Amino acid sequence: MFDLTSIHSNDSESLYTSINDFVDGLFYEERDALANMSNLASLLYHTLGDVNWVGYYLFKSGELVLGPFQGKPACIRISLGKGVCGTAAKKRETLRISDVHQFEGHIACDVDTNAELVIPMIKDGVLLGVLDIDSKLPDRFSEEDQKALENIVDKLLKASDYD
Repeated sequence: MFDLTSIHSNDSESLYTSINDFVDGLFYEERDALANMSNLASLLYHTLGDVNWVGYYLFKSGELVLGPFQGKPACIRISLGKGVCGTAAKKRETLRISDVHQFEGHIACDVDTNAELVIPMIKDGVLLGVLDIDSKLPDRFSEEDQKALENIVDKLLKASDYD
């Protein structure tokens, strides 16, 4: 049983330290990518605060396909270069968008979303997908959030086997 009550903090540095410690336990002796992505999506959804969707789009057959997530039902397929997720995947760089309504080509899977952070998942030079985190709050994600979550994605990639 996992107790998430120890993770909540008003200090983002302490929060991410606690999340990282918890992630180490989640991934301990587990190499299955789908299982690790599922648990990480749940962990982030329940601990980050002010997020309304956390999940993955996996790169399959030239497009992004919905993977494990927490939140409302979402778009199933996204073309490379389309929306925030497709653009981050195509550019292979993290996109931190303070107001998605100002992002040309934004795909509104959830009309309540105002801010988005999308981190490409690249292992050994291969695009595997993206981690997508949405918030109803404009400008929800800071540079500190971005760096901490990029490090967590790196942990996921190192801990998991991908076919």
